[in-house]
Amino acid sequence: MKVSHIEHLGIAVKSLDEAIPYWENVLGLKCYAIEEVADQKVRTAFFMLGQTKIELLEITDSHFQVDVTTDAGTKHYYYNTTPKPSLACENIEEQLADAEAKGIRLIDKTPRKGAEGLTIAFLHPKSTQGILTELCENKNK
Repeated sequence: MKVSHIEHLGIAVKSLDEAIPYWENVLGLKCYAIEEVADQKVRTAFFMLGQTKIELLEITDSHFQVDVTTDAGTKHYYYNTTPKPSLACENIEEQLADAEAKGIRLIDKTPRKGAEGLTIAFLHPKSTQGILTELCENKNK
């Protein structure tokens, strides 16, 4: 696999409405985008911190159970704990094939649309030392 930089760090929060004021008023960052990604059942809020984006994620469906330990391809959000690294890459399909060839379990065998128009795919934490890892490609640049 070949990644170039951290595209963004994702942090799950219980409520964007409660979290955004902390990031803006206490940390001094500006929320530049809020977006709902319906198929992932999340709302996202983005902040810039230097050259890195911070993505806050709020689950939008109270009945939606997400659990990283299943084989169903879902992920568990541990509120305000370990960030999810989202790594920028080119040719995301090739990167997924390379990861799978190296024994990495894939949550997404086929990339899908993510927030901010990125093409994304997740690597399963059972084969990445327990860290949910997202690959991102900006196909619009």
